[in-house]
Amino acid sequence: MTEPSQDSAKKGISFGRLVPLLILIAGLGAFFLLGWHKYVSFDVLRENRAYLLDLVARYGIVAGFGFIGLYALVAAFSIPGGAILTITAGFLFGPLFGTVYVVIGASLGACALFLAARYAFADLLRAKAGPAIQKMEAGFRENAFNYLLLLRLVPLFPFFVVNLVPAFLGVTLRTYFIATFFGIIPGSFVYALVGNGLGAIFDRGEVPDLGTIFQPQFLAPILGLAVLAIIPVIYKKMKDRKKN
Repeated sequence: MTEPSQDSAKKGISFGRLVPLLILIAGLGAFFLLGWHKYVSFDVLRENRAYLLDLVARYGIVAGFGFIGLYALVAAFSIPGGAILTITAGFLFGPLFGTVYVVIGASLGACALFLAARYAFADLLRAKAGPAIQKMEAGFRENAFNYLLLLRLVPLFPFFVVNLVPAFLGVTLRTYFIATFFGIIPGSFVYALVGNGLGAIFDRGEVPDLGTIFQPQFLAPILGLAVLAIIPVIYKKMKDRKKN
C-alpha cells in the first residue's frame, strides 16, 4: 500500500483511498444485519463445545491457523466479542497455544485496520492539523513504542480505538505491530487461562467473568509492566527539562 502524497492530501479524500476502510465498515455492518452477533456468546459455545473440540482434535495446527484467520477478521472489522473469543482460544487450544493464536491474529487484524485508516485519512488530517495537534503528534511519535505498549497493556480504551488513533499520529507500521504484539500478550494470557477451565465452569451451569483481568492478582503484574513501559518516557522528559 503506497503512501499518499502531500499534494493529494491537500485536495481532499478520494474515493479510492476510502475503499479499504469502507470495506471494513461494511463488514461490521453486515455482521449485525445478518444477525451473526447472536453467535458470539458463551451459550452458543456451550452448545457446540463438543463439535469444536472435535474439530481441533481432528485438524490440529490447521484449526489453529483457521482460528488466527478468524481472530484477524474480528480485529480488522472491529467486531465486538474479543474477550469471549480469547477465552474460547484458551478452551480449545490451551493457555499457551491459545495465547499465541490470539496474539498473532489480533496483531494482524489490528494492522489491517491501522493501514486502512492511515491510507484513508492520515495525510489529510495532518495537513489540516494546527500547531497543537502537530506538537502532540511529534511527542507521540517520538515515544510511540512506549505509549502504544502502555495503551495495549492497560485496557483503558476499546481495542479498536487504540487500533485507529496511532494511524493519525504518524506511527510507523513496524512500531505499531511490535508494540501491539507484545502489549496484548499479558491480557490475552489471562483470558486464555480462564478459557482453559471453561469446561468446568460450563459443567457448573455458570459463565466466565469477563472482569477477571481486573482482579488484583492479574491486574497488579500488568500495571507493573505498564509502569516499566512508561518509565523511559518520563526519564527522557525529565532529562530534556534539565538540559533546557
